Amino acid sequence: MGYRVVVAGATGNVGREMLNILAEREFPADEIVALASSRSAGDTIEYGDTGKMLKIQNIEHFDPTGWDMALFAIGSDATKIHAPRFAAAGCVVIDNSSLYRMDPDVPLIVPEVNPDAIDGYTARNIIANPNCSTAQMVVALKPLHDAAKILRVVVSTYQSASGAGKEGMDELFEQSRAIFVGDQVEPRKFTKQIAFNVIPHIDKFLEDGSTKEEWKMVVETKKILDPKIKITATCVRVPVFVGHSESINIEFENELSAEEAQNILREAPGVMLVDKREDGGYVTPVECVGDYATFISRVRDDSTVDNGLNLWCVSDNLRKGAALNAVQIAELLGRRHLKKG
Repeated sequence: MGYRVVVAGATGNVGREMLNILAEREFPADEIVALASSRSAGDTIEYGDTGKMLKIQNIEHFDPTGWDMALFAIGSDATKIHAPRFAAAGCVVIDNSSLYRMDPDVPLIVPEVNPDAIDGYTARNIIANPNCSTAQMVVALKPLHDAAKILRVVVSTYQSASGAGKEGMDELFEQSRAIFVGDQVEPRKFTKQIAFNVIPHIDKFLEDGSTKEEWKMVVETKKILDPKIKITATCVRVPVFVGHSESINIEFENELSAEEAQNILREAPGVMLVDKREDGGYVTPVECVGDYATFISRVRDDSTVDNGLNLWCVSDNLRKGAALNAVQIAELLGRRHLKKG
């Protein structure tokens, strides 16, 4: 006996990946429904590569009573309306938006990092999925924190256009093509030209000069991993279609050599260590697309501080940064709380 599963926002980049990954991982769903706005209602979408077509239903009219769990990828505004409605009907919401991440009654989960925190989902019947850049970073940090206790993290991100949705990917493609043929380039989704450029600005600016994306990395990492860790982030949009990269500098309380860190990361859940000190002995965003792993390369000592390390971290942001993590939460929820059969 399997679960009755809802995917809300099924026509977006993340929603489509949720359907793909549910199918790839053979999630035990007896019944699955795809929801979207009224604009897409009546259309069909494929359930991964299974050949099964799902007819998209209007989320406004959908009754969640009797459904076990709903994977939401519909943005904060729509989530504010529908998540409480689904949760009240007994359907556990796994939400990809930022709306509930810092709610003390809502667990913020990366299954490889803080699986036990999921037990608190009953307070609201809602579980939050972290920001894409946070998710891959804490997968890398967790085993190192357990080994030597992290005091401080300095991270610079190189985030792909897909982090801004289909509009971001389309703008990168259209601008790249326009530049090659000599046409005018006009930014729409991004604040400046994204093609052949980098933009040190993701989300809104805050009073202290940081952006909301940078703030998310700080507060979410503290909630997921350890509130005592000091973190500073600089988040940058780069002309890559899919795959976020991060340069991470870590200061530990206890000594941890690069070799020891490599050995730890090699065995860590969710991590793939590819760290050969030679040309091409590292992973780039292009190579991580479609993969489940968080790839770690360039692990090396930082001689400027006591007990310091640097590393390079790459992951498919539509997968581990969003859809995969949501499906892993669903799997964890099923194992621990919604057992069937």
